[in-house]
Amino acid sequence: QVQLVESGGGLVQVGGSLRLSCAASGRTFSRYAMGWFRQAPGKEREFVAAIDRSGGLTYYAQSLEGRFTISRDNAKNTMYLQMDSLKPEDTAVYYCKASTTMQLRNKGAEDYWGPGTQVTVSS
Repeated sequence: QVQLVESGGGLVQVGGSLRLSCAASGRTFSRYAMGWFRQAPGKEREFVAAIDRSGGLTYYAQSLEGRFTISRDNAKNTMYLQMDSLKPEDTAVYYCKASTTMQLRNKGAEDYWGPGTQVTVSS
């Protein structure tokens, strides 16, 4: 079992920045690929970004690349999402996911989710 807890969400103005964190406990953090998803009101959960076990490979939703940066620190059992130039459409609950597959959009043999953190971008 892996327990995930997101933090760092909040209210920010258009053009501002936030850094989300996802702290993991339980099984070995470096065993899992990690990713971020988000869900806006009335919409389906969508993929944001993913990072492999070592942190050497990352990929992003095409529409977000360049504004968002995913990273991880295996020594701290923590993953991050740096979000810059925020827009109102970035308003959503952001979730972190740990998976045994790097294809974070798909179901892995083991998948774990955090409870989410709210990000609100005001105009």
